[in-house]
Amino acid sequence: MAARCAVCGKGPRSGYSVSHSHIRNKRVFRPNLQSVHTQIDGENVRVRVCVKCIKAGKVQRVAA
Repeated sequence: MAARCAVCGKGPRSGYSVSHSHIRNKRVFRPNLQSVHTQIDGENVRVRVCVKCIKAGKVQRVAA
């Protein structure tokens, strides 16, 4: 399953973790995705959405 938001399309980004001595190691920044039951075109579906979209109200939760 792809680590991508169904609403905004946010996905993994690459970067470095930097230690105190400034040694850099490659790492991946993944979005905080949550499974949400929502209604799309009149039917209840479960989609993976980032928390930023949930907080912004771009997705309306529906009882499962």
